[in-house]
Amino acid sequence: MHSARDRVEYAAWLEELESVADRLQLSGEARSCAMDLFLVDVPDEDRSKRAVLAASVYAGSLIAGDGRTQGEVAEAADVSRLSIQSRWKTLLEEAGLEAPRW
Repeated sequence: MHSARDRVEYAAWLEELESVADRLQLSGEARSCAMDLFLVDVPDEDRSKRAVLAASVYAGSLIAGDGRTQGEVAEAADVSRLSIQSRWKTLLEEAGLEAPRW
């Protein structure tokens, strides 16, 4: 999993994740899942962090049964829908979860 050090190191990104979750009115469970997914494998490049953050929010909302569309999350996170679409399944797999097959 991730350490407390990770939470400190990426505090600004986790605050941004909370802001996105607020805009989407996500449940606490969805937020927690999204944070855990984000911290599984934070990219080194800052330009990629926002896309991974958005994909984490999308996937976290699915896991928690508080699903939002990729478009809604993309708008709230200020990324393209394609950024989410291309990352969310891989993010789940890296966390040891199986992506839905719909």
